[in-house]
Amino acid sequence: MPRVLTHRRRGTASPVPDATRLQLMWLASPALPVGGFSYSEGLEAAIDQGLVQDETSASNWLRDQLRLSLARADLAVLARAVPAWQRADLARVAELNNWVIQTRETAELRLQAEQMGRSLVEWLRNRRLDGGVPGQPSTAPLADPRLTACAALPPAPTWPIAFALAVAQCLPADAPAQPSSLREALVSFTFGWAENMAQAAIKAVPLGQSAGQRILQSLIDTIPAAIDHALALGDGERQAFTPMLAILSSQHETQYSRLFRS
Repeated sequence: MPRVLTHRRRGTASPVPDATRLQLMWLASPALPVGGFSYSEGLEAAIDQGLVQDETSASNWLRDQLRLSLARADLAVLARAVPAWQRADLARVAELNNWVIQTRETAELRLQAEQMGRSLVEWLRNRRLDGGVPGQPSTAPLADPRLTACAALPPAPTWPIAFALAVAQCLPADAPAQPSSLREALVSFTFGWAENMAQAAIKAVPLGQSAGQRILQSLIDTIPAAIDHALALGDGERQAFTPMLAILSSQHETQYSRLFRS
C-alpha cells in the first residue's frame, strides 16, 4: 500500500497518494515550460491606467480576479474536464474547450489560453511517462490516445482543458476522480496562477520580494473559498463576465511599453 498524506476538510479524511500529490505539485511549478510567466492577464494594463499602484491595490485586484473570474470560469471548467478526460468523453471535452474559447473576450487572452494549452500538450508528449532514468537507454513514452485527441481540438486545446488531461494522467485510469483528488487538482491549478500573478506584480508595479510574498499569502487565503465556489457551479452557472478586465486587455494590445503578452 502506498504511503498517503491525509487531506482533512470539514471533519473528513480523504487520502491522496504521495505520487499523485507530487505530480500535481509538478503541474503547479513555475518551472513548467508553458510560458505562464509571460502573461499578466490585464494586470500590466491596470498598472498603466493607475488602477493598481502599490501592494495593497495589487493584492485587492488579484483577489477580485480570483473570485470573479477564475472561480467562475476556468476552475469550474477544470472541475468538469478532469472526469470527462478520465472516462474519455471527447464530446464533453470538446464542449468545455469551446466554452473556454468563446468566453475569451480579447485576442491576447485567447492567445494565452491557446498557447499555454499547446505548450502543455507538447510537454506531455515529451515527458517520460515510463519512468525512465535520464542518461540511460529508454523506451518510447507510453502512448495515450487522449493526448492525440487533445492536440486535435479545434482551434487549439486551451490551458484548462490541457491541464485537466495532465491531471487525469496522474489519477487511476480505472476509477472516477475522488473529491479529494479533484480538489487537489484545483488547488494545484490555482496556486500556479497565483504564483505567476504575484511575480507579475513584483515586476510590473514594481514591488519587492517581501511584498510579493504577502500578496501570495493573501491569494492563498482566498483560494479555498474560490475552489468551493467553482466545485458547486453547474454548467449553466459558469460565467465569464469581467468587462473592465476585457477593456484593459484590449488597451494592452496597443500599449506603448509593456513587459507581458497580456
